[in-house]
Amino acid sequence: MNKPMSLDPDIAALLEMVQLGTESGARIPFPQLTAVQARADFDASSPLLDVDPPALAFERQLSLPTRDGDAIAARLYAQREPDAQNPAPVLLYMHGGGFVVGSLDSHQPLCRGLAADSGAAVLSIGYRLAPEHKFPTAFEDAVDALAWIGREGEAAGIDAGRVAVGGDSAGGTLAAALAIEAKADRGLPRPVLQVLAYPGLSSRQTSESYNQYGSGFLLERDTVDWFFRQYLRNDSDRDDWRFAPLAAHDLSGLPPALVVLAEYDPLVDEGRDYAARLRAAGVPVDLQIYPGMIHEFLRMGNVVTDALQARAAIGQALANALRASSGRAWKDTAVEGMS
Repeated sequence: MNKPMSLDPDIAALLEMVQLGTESGARIPFPQLTAVQARADFDASSPLLDVDPPALAFERQLSLPTRDGDAIAARLYAQREPDAQNPAPVLLYMHGGGFVVGSLDSHQPLCRGLAADSGAAVLSIGYRLAPEHKFPTAFEDAVDALAWIGREGEAAGIDAGRVAVGGDSAGGTLAAALAIEAKADRGLPRPVLQVLAYPGLSSRQTSESYNQYGSGFLLERDTVDWFFRQYLRNDSDRDDWRFAPLAAHDLSGLPPALVVLAEYDPLVDEGRDYAARLRAAGVPVDLQIYPGMIHEFLRMGNVVTDALQARAAIGQALANALRASSGRAWKDTAVEGMS
């Protein structure tokens, strides 16, 4: 299909390559693959899109317990080793991938960049994926990770009083739902910021942007349908706010939100609607819609400079929110504003 003239030229070239690859058979759409094959394809293609910053001074693999006795892998990134005497503020990060694909590795460049740009630690979690683990497992894993921060974070050098939650795509869905859960559950740390990058938020995909950009703009409606068939147990799960935060009745009292959207994303209308709902409930919202961009653009540092600029802006928002949330400073002068 002909792409709009205002689509970023580098993004347009990428979409043309994707289309040619699909037509030639070199690229197989996810709905024609098994979940295991799709995960391997997603992880293999990720390094081609993104710029991976140099390894940080501190990167550690962790194993976090879940409520059912299993454990999930996690990775903690920081510019220096956190300790109990000088705990680091932290972003709890959930990766995207439709609840089916994505991993700690696929989102390593993004998480490294956010840690470098914010001066805070980033705890990236490998929540369990569908179809092996249906809804609401991914959500419960995110809740359990936040509970772990509250319970054991101090020993790991993490400041449980200065926590932000964030994610991209399905990870943004989880971050939004986690912010709602943390308001109701007094045993969880209360996030000081929610970072929602082009999240899925609606029970039904019927928006104007979904109809307009659901084909030919990377995130295909057939792929979204395939993701949801893998993840949801039945159709009634669609109306659960843990899957579709727009279905939540009360959004008051939630932490401030940074909502990062892409102009040519099927999900952009859902993001706009959620930002409007948050504002109507009295929640401060910074809504940023990047012109000419598509879904997943934050992980396209090798394609567009807007990816790195958007990541830097998220990092600054994190630095500001986490610094303002406590009088105890994170003693790292590498990033201005966090000392």
